[in-house]
Amino acid sequence: MTTMESLIGLVNRIQRACTVLGDYGGGDNTFSSLWEALPSVAVVGGQSSGKSSVLESIVGRDFLPRGSGIVTRRPLVLQLHKTDEGSQEYAEFLHLPKRRFTDFGAVRNEIQEETDRITGKTKQISPVPIHLSIYSPNVVNLTLIDLPGLTKVAVEGQPETIVEDIETMVRSYIEKPNCIILAISPANQDIATSDAIKLAREVDPSGDRTFGVLTKLDLMDKGTNALDVLEGRSYRLQHPWVGIVNRSQADINKNVDMIVARRKEREYFATSPDYGHLASKMGSEYLAKLLSQHLENVIRSRIPSITSLINKSIDELESEMDHLGRPIALDAGAQLYTVLEVCRAFERIFKEHLDGGRPGGDRIYGVFDNQLPAALKKLPFDRHLSLQNVRRVVSEADGYQPHLIAPEQGYRRLIEGALNYFRGPAEASVDAVHFVLKELVRKSIGETQELKRFPTLQADIAAAANEALERFRDESKKTVVRLVDMESSYLTVDFFRKLPQEVENKGGNPQAPVTDRYGEGHFRRIGSNVSSYVGMVSDTLKNTIPKAVVFCQVKEAKQSLLARFYTQLGKKEGKQLSQMLDEDPALMERRQQCAKRLELYKAARDEIDSVSWTR
Repeated sequence: MTTMESLIGLVNRIQRACTVLGDYGGGDNTFSSLWEALPSVAVVGGQSSGKSSVLESIVGRDFLPRGSGIVTRRPLVLQLHKTDEGSQEYAEFLHLPKRRFTDFGAVRNEIQEETDRITGKTKQISPVPIHLSIYSPNVVNLTLIDLPGLTKVAVEGQPETIVEDIETMVRSYIEKPNCIILAISPANQDIATSDAIKLAREVDPSGDRTFGVLTKLDLMDKGTNALDVLEGRSYRLQHPWVGIVNRSQADINKNVDMIVARRKEREYFATSPDYGHLASKMGSEYLAKLLSQHLENVIRSRIPSITSLINKSIDELESEMDHLGRPIALDAGAQLYTVLEVCRAFERIFKEHLDGGRPGGDRIYGVFDNQLPAALKKLPFDRHLSLQNVRRVVSEADGYQPHLIAPEQGYRRLIEGALNYFRGPAEASVDAVHFVLKELVRKSIGETQELKRFPTLQADIAAAANEALERFRDESKKTVVRLVDMESSYLTVDFFRKLPQEVENKGGNPQAPVTDRYGEGHFRRIGSNVSSYVGMVSDTLKNTIPKAVVFCQVKEAKQSLLARFYTQLGKKEGKQLSQMLDEDPALMERRQQCAKRLELYKAARDEIDSVSWTR
């Protein structure tokens, strides 16, 4: 195989692989860009202009559906692969990857059926392409895209927008700078009215990408010819015009072999008084070679950009493979190592949330700075230390013996009753921090890329982390409740010693009335004193509760969130570890696809390098 055939064949294989791997038509942008960077030939022409005959002449096989009106209703991406002489010809469809067609009549039927599968048995069109590869020793390496024929009016069964729809579809292919336009025009019509030439001129005004093909030369009126067009006088292109003689309808009806049709075409030009001097540059065989040679030149000029794009794709795929993770080893030691590495990655992200490297940890400070103080302010001390309640508590505390100087038991009961209210905000602070920590665990699991491939391990880590948080919460609640209980169990004596004492006999007048220990003022002073003491305790707890919560929950979560999980891991056998590393099927499929793409692009890069060195 020549260098040219190798180079074009390589491009064909890359394009084929891109379609098989799902890169073309909606895949990743880089892979779609690779397809678009590879040149191909789009066949453009009006309905009944002879497009199908040109394609069949190039292929050397009768394989396209025929009929009146719009026959091509979906783009047909036709990849021709030249094989060794004597090898069997066959065709493959992308949507039927395991089936080889050696009967080209069956290929025609499958194209029709696949078209109907999307469009129904209507005259509507669809932009979804059909991918067909033909392997034959009688073709040149080419990628041809057969597009629906341009039309001027909608016929019955077609939407009113069919004219614009077809033109939009055709433009979407031929506007790409790497697309070579094969503009088909029938010779028995005025070239000035050619839909294909009109559209090609709009997207390729310089004509660098356009090849003009005149069909039906043998159907021109007697005494006329198309030399003005073929010799570039009527409409000049950068590339020479090529004339084609299509098979007659009689030949088609008789199933005349394409090889015979090619021979008749050569004889027509060789014996034609009008076109004899151009015979060596006419016909479908010459057109195929001309396109192949032009493709070689285009590919060679684009080798640097294609190589650059392939290298970019390789770098991105290598990065994605690292992101997805390499396949898991089968031995227990390697599996345990993988589990531990994933757990450490999760713990690292969790700690970053707490320490401020990632958002979320600040919500814990919000519990201490906002929620706890607000809860303390809402405690019902006004009701507890109301005049009526103070009188009741103090009176009940005295029992049958009224207090002699100060109602100490009444003070104690009022203080203990007030301090009990602190339990609620203390426990609520524990629960609030617990909720934040659980959210950070959930968030950290979602942000640990290494975990995404292991749903089972993900669930195990989540369960172990939440179980640990529950233990930390229980211990934290016990601690903060102890803080409250400690305040109740031992009162600060100095506080009360510094309070002004009640005067028993004002002015030392023996006749003055003794202070009424059961008067309103007396109970108000008791309520005020208790309120001051409770306020002092509230300020203390406002500082000590956060310390206890951080020590029992936050610090423990940072240091030993998965400690028990690690202990349990050491007891697991290989089978259990393997179950933990049971990957998500979608992710496994993604890795396989990446591996295939990576293999393809590396092979393509190596082959392009080897071919480019032989220039």
